[in-house]
Amino acid sequence: MKKLFSILAMAGLFVLSTNTVSANVNAIVSNVSSTVVTASVMLQDDAAVQTEKGFTQVLKEQFIQGGAGFMGIVLLCLILGLAVAIERIIYLNMASTNTNKLKQQVEDALASGGVEAAKEVCRNTKGPVASIYYQGLDRAGESVESAEKAVVAYGGVQMGQLEKNVSWLSLFIAIAPMLGFMGTVIGMIQAFQKISAVGNLSASLIAGDIQVALLTTVFGLITAIILQIFYNYIIAKIDSIVNDMEDSSITLIDMLVDHKK
Repeated sequence: MKKLFSILAMAGLFVLSTNTVSANVNAIVSNVSSTVVTASVMLQDDAAVQTEKGFTQVLKEQFIQGGAGFMGIVLLCLILGLAVAIERIIYLNMASTNTNKLKQQVEDALASGGVEAAKEVCRNTKGPVASIYYQGLDRAGESVESAEKAVVAYGGVQMGQLEKNVSWLSLFIAIAPMLGFMGTVIGMIQAFQKISAVGNLSASLIAGDIQVALLTTVFGLITAIILQIFYNYIIAKIDSIVNDMEDSSITLIDMLVDHKK
């Protein structure tokens, strides 16, 4: 009988210990699962925050980290350069003329109504080519040589109008990277001054100054690249208009010579 009670007692203890271990295991598994879920949620939140930051926000943060001193001057160069570029592009597009159509209209007017009819065509047409035609036709009553001199002289005036303020754009292109390099040099000087003051080289000590130095260089180069693209477009547009002016001037003199015969 005692043996029976002993066996029953051992069986009860075994069942009790098994239940306890099982409960502990379940608790551990539950804690691990909750930890994994929490970590995954945190990672998802961090990823969402990084995804929400667009190019503009990142650019803004980098600009602020670069410092208000040189970065503000570089930004001013970009704003003024873009203002000049946009003004020139609008002016040049308005100055562009369908020269072939204008030539035909002036030639027809000369043949049908004479010089005054041709001048009226030029008055109603915008652009430097029409203005050069008008100046040449206005001197056509004197002689062909006088008309040619008037065309050449007024062509130089119109070329000056086309190239107005373009030199400022080239100035901003040159200044922007130079300001960036100056910011880099000053940042490196500050970094070495901190090293000499502390007496040892620490990455955390000079990282901020080096970052500012590199950011000023990057933004200076970006400004110069943007303005250079606009500058090349403007120069190409001016060259195209000047070529049309020169070709049209030759055509006008030929038309006046034929009209005098």
